[in-house]
Amino acid sequence: MHSPPAKYLIVIDAGGSMVARLFDAQRRPLGEFDASSEEVAVMTSGLAPQRSGLEAGWAQALAGHNPDERAAAEVYTLDV
Repeated sequence: MHSPPAKYLIVIDAGGSMVARLFDAQRRPLGEFDASSEEVAVMTSGLAPQRSGLEAGWAQALAGHNPDERAAAEVYTLDV
């Protein structure tokens, strides 16, 4: 089965370590990995992050994160 493409990449603190979380266009989780990996630099090259982790649209997707983590999150919209 073909999985949907990643639309968003969020770099967020997860209890003291930075993680990169991928989401599809409906903000469903697709994966998570270490934010210090080279893939994050490649995927975000030329993109500017938004600080929109506290927006209502992210409430369910980022429910496991506290408000401070969500406020500091870098939300990238990926070219698909």
